[in-house]
Amino acid sequence: MHRIAVIDYGMGNLRSVSKALEAVSNNASVVVTSDPQTILSASHVLFPGVGAIRDCMAELKHLELEQVIKQAAQEKPFLGICLGMQALLTHSEENNGVNTLDIFSGEVKLFQPAKNADGEKLKVPHMGWNQVYQTCSHPLWKGIEQSSRFYFVHSFYAAPEDKQVIAGTSAYPDDFAAALYKDNIFAAQFHPEKSQRAGLQLLENFVNWDGQS
Repeated sequence: MHRIAVIDYGMGNLRSVSKALEAVSNNASVVVTSDPQTILSASHVLFPGVGAIRDCMAELKHLELEQVIKQAAQEKPFLGICLGMQALLTHSEENNGVNTLDIFSGEVKLFQPAKNADGEKLKVPHMGWNQVYQTCSHPLWKGIEQSSRFYFVHSFYAAPEDKQVIAGTSAYPDDFAAALYKDNIFAAQFHPEKSQRAGLQLLENFVNWDGQS
């Protein structure tokens, strides 16, 4: 039976994520935890997050979870969501610069002032529904139509050095990485737990994923 660990470091939609996982996982055990052994013994690991990246990294260090996350991301199906995706990169511009986990080489950058096609100023944070264009065939996209809409809330976006790790893009107004992947890792800037059918399908795909791309 699958045992899914949702990493609890005090910054994430833990209840909504865990409830969504329970809804799509047949008989899987979903546990919200900060215990390293529980995380490392799980079959699947989900790394959520909302808020400021400096606080995120401080809590991971305080709970001694940095190396635990890096190990889990090497060994088992691993899903990062929102801030949990941004923390997987090398460095963030937020708070005058914060070093992050360096699992994906690259930067996390602030959206710059811009206007849409109608000349209207776009607000930051980027908040609400937006289409995601799938740039690769991946098990987590199974059953999800191309350009499906997902729910976003973020002021910063991931800019990986290697564009080949981008699994999906969205636009605000320029294209940005909405999802990343490599090996047994998938990460989404959007919130699948808030994204209705498409989001639940992605979480179901994650639960059923063996980590092979």
